[in-house]
Amino acid sequence: MLEASIPNPYTPAPLPAPADRGAPDPEETMSRGQIEALQFERLRWTLHHAYENVPAYREHFDAHGVHPSDFTELGDLAKFPYTDKEFLRKSYPFGAFAATGPELRRIHASSGTTGQPTVVGYTDDDLATWATLVARCFRAGGIRPGDRVHNAYGYGLFTGGLGAHYGAERIGAAVIPMSGGQTEKQVQLITDFQPRAILSTPTYLLTIADGFKKLGLDPRESSLEVAILGAEPWTEEMRREIEQTFDLDALDIYGLSEVMGPGVASESAATKDGSHIWEDHFRPEIIDPLTDEVLETGRHGELVFTSLTKQALPIIRYRTHDLTRLLPGTTHPGHRRMGRITGRSDDMIILRGVNLFPSQIEELALKEPALSPHFTLEIARPDRMDQMAVIIERRDHATLEEAQAGAAHLRMEIKTKIGPSCVINVVEPESLARSSGKLKRIYDLRDPA
Repeated sequence: MLEASIPNPYTPAPLPAPADRGAPDPEETMSRGQIEALQFERLRWTLHHAYENVPAYREHFDAHGVHPSDFTELGDLAKFPYTDKEFLRKSYPFGAFAATGPELRRIHASSGTTGQPTVVGYTDDDLATWATLVARCFRAGGIRPGDRVHNAYGYGLFTGGLGAHYGAERIGAAVIPMSGGQTEKQVQLITDFQPRAILSTPTYLLTIADGFKKLGLDPRESSLEVAILGAEPWTEEMRREIEQTFDLDALDIYGLSEVMGPGVASESAATKDGSHIWEDHFRPEIIDPLTDEVLETGRHGELVFTSLTKQALPIIRYRTHDLTRLLPGTTHPGHRRMGRITGRSDDMIILRGVNLFPSQIEELALKEPALSPHFTLEIARPDRMDQMAVIIERRDHATLEEAQAGAAHLRMEIKTKIGPSCVINVVEPESLARSSGKLKRIYDLRDPA
């Protein structure tokens, strides 16, 4: 039994009756003052819960000379130390868990492609909360009870597929659990089953669009009206590309496995003005990634999260490495919004003294009519000088000459608006690898020695 020295102020809401599944949760309409009062009570419990049930947190807090009793107001959260992926990896597999016994109901993990896998876990209450928040995201994005929803997120240890699946079911939708890959079959099922909504990464949805065209079908004639897209940063130019290609509304959903999975924040179909963070369950901060200073609302920096209700794996001041800013709420005024992710602090390319992100290249590339959204960046060091090559596909309708002219203009735009010189290599359509999960944009070919 999970215990703490103070009572847990949170109990997951029961599954709503079918007639009520399209209605907002009471917390969605709370004022800012009500949200912050709720955050204080839930944060106080979370800090005690982590300290008393997770030795890794107890050691971490003790090493920084802080105790949960030091938390007496929301601003005191800044007294507590940050955590990150390395904190979780050092505790592999279950050292950061508060629940490892009969309360533990599910385990997910990252792929571990860049190191030790990050393992996350859920109790029954955690799973109920997760489904509720994903359903909240889908409702905000325009999915309704009774809709058919095509789920092209990957199932398995990745949190995207199952997280989206249970959220869609909780809202009362019928889920088509396709998972990722098999693009031709994706097209067939969308054509045959006529789903109203699709769940996918943005770049994989464009791959599905290519699959439609390859089969002689027009994506704009499909049944799809709503796309809820996440798991990778994407730009407004990418949104326009997707919406024009499919004739649908494309909305952003944000999450990461360590904090919960998909459903931490999402956009409203009414405004498309940034993702509202569900602050009844997560306390966000923006910090300067170099100085660790907490920044005011509106300042751009690194996103940090503290969970307020998680039982199996409490998260305290977790550094996401995602770069964004916090903004006042609009459609949900009590919950602040996050601006678009402009990049990741660990994905930043430093090229001859200039800092740049793949999203900046994407923004410029999508303005070139002859160039496709499919590209990669290769960083090499010939003659002891760093050099970046943009490998980009031409569009099907564009001639090689038109694509090369677009590449020349893109090269000039990158030099003028970002700073560094680069090489643009145009390749044939479908030459680059496709991914149904998180897309890898950067290939560092420099000799580490």
